[in-house]
Amino acid sequence: MDLFNNVQRKLLLGMASVGILAPTTVVASERDDSKTNFVVIMCDDVSFDMFGCYGNAKTHTPNIDKLASEGVVFSTAWNSAICSPARAEILTGCYGTTTGSYYNAFAIPEGNNRKNTNKIFHNHPTFSKILQDQGYKTAVAGKWHIGGAEHQDEACAGFDTYCMWEGVQTYKEITNKTWSGGTETPAMVTNSKSVKSARYWHPCIIQDHKEVETNSTDFGPDIFCKFICDFIDTSSKSSSPFLAYYPMTLPHGPYVETPLRTKSGSNHPNKGSKMPNDQRFEEMIDYIDILVGRIYETLERNNQIDNTVIIFTADNGTAVTAKSRGVERAVHVPYIVCGKGIKKRGMTHEICDATDILPTIIGLSENDYPKNFSCDGVDMTPFLTGQSDTHKDVIMACSASTQMLRTRDHLLEVVDPILGVPNGRYYYCGQHNNGKGYERAEDRKGSQKTLQMFKDLLQNKYVGLKKNHPYLKTKRGDRFMRQYVKPKSVKKHLYNHRDYQFYDESIVFEESTKWTPTTVVN
Repeated sequence: MDLFNNVQRKLLLGMASVGILAPTTVVASERDDSKTNFVVIMCDDVSFDMFGCYGNAKTHTPNIDKLASEGVVFSTAWNSAICSPARAEILTGCYGTTTGSYYNAFAIPEGNNRKNTNKIFHNHPTFSKILQDQGYKTAVAGKWHIGGAEHQDEACAGFDTYCMWEGVQTYKEITNKTWSGGTETPAMVTNSKSVKSARYWHPCIIQDHKEVETNSTDFGPDIFCKFICDFIDTSSKSSSPFLAYYPMTLPHGPYVETPLRTKSGSNHPNKGSKMPNDQRFEEMIDYIDILVGRIYETLERNNQIDNTVIIFTADNGTAVTAKSRGVERAVHVPYIVCGKGIKKRGMTHEICDATDILPTIIGLSENDYPKNFSCDGVDMTPFLTGQSDTHKDVIMACSASTQMLRTRDHLLEVVDPILGVPNGRYYYCGQHNNGKGYERAEDRKGSQKTLQMFKDLLQNKYVGLKKNHPYLKTKRGDRFMRQYVKPKSVKKHLYNHRDYQFYDESIVFEESTKWTPTTVVN
């Protein structure tokens, strides 16, 4: 049962000093506003259907819904299925098949140097680096977590300033101290190497290579949001345009009570909260909306709201029910764009994915690409500004060795030769995008041309992993694969969570394509 009625919600939202997006007092600013500013907000582990603009009636997201009504909200938008490759994808505009970032702790080095796992951004420039090189002030706050890529403080990432949740090892390297603040489950042991630092209450935060001192009443998302708002305040007084990238920690587990309920919450809520887990999760969505409202209010107060494009999305679907699976729900994320020059389309059935964010930022900013630059994304500027009524025809996503492809009305998912599913499952979706109403289309009249197009793309353009890939014979590759092909992992990966099994998920397996352990060569 929802403990918040409308009156209580409004009261608590008011106590948090943020309301629905509303006019505020603006300040004069001496700056050249011919260049567009950007605020990119990416939630952590949340599916598209958790927000009001996508039809959710349990969460309270008036600020995010306002963004949707003021711009474009995509009914079907994809990213990768899990954190690290999704974060690499949004920054570089490239799929995992291009960067080698396929999964958490599974990034295949490019080129001949197999030990070179940390050069993604040297090979594929980030949107922040491209704008920084052309005079933008840039900042990032929240969660980095891009295994196989350089960290946020390295020059190639392209950020002038940062404020990030860090682990105990990085904390000790920077401060020469052992972390003694908040920790998260399952880190309930005294060995410091096993402790996982908290991202929420009494969080472990490093800002520009220095510790941010926190205590038990400090809530990490508030600190990250304030950093973004302070950056907007400062940058609005500068003559330079700005880019603020906010990869949130919310609502990734543990699902905690937020400052709407407590002044000092528990990072171990199964022991420290009487609220059910799903209610804590929903109220964390509500808090995301409050933070979005704070950022919008800051832009308004600085007279920058009409000169800024806001992009709101997520890295992957909700944990447990979606994240990491090889199915569409795992990669189906919220995706809203509004602001300067963006046509008020509301909900659209055009399709897009996270690779489109980089070229769109470059297109809307009217900046130049670096020499010899390439990416997998397509500039959305013509569609967003109303010059065109269509965007692109196909989107793609990866989850480890699994690939998925979609047009507006057809879906090919769980294509994974390594798991013995080289042909995947093929569906006609019509106008549906939530799994309901899908019908198998391998033999459907009128669907064969699209299926052949998908096969051609996977064979010639987005070439995925096969069992003979040399990296799978390395120690790291072999270690990952042995976990990946365990029966329990395979069962989870190839099927939807039981609450979302809306369509035929039968599979025809081919043993000949499966990966099996071989001699490790290095």
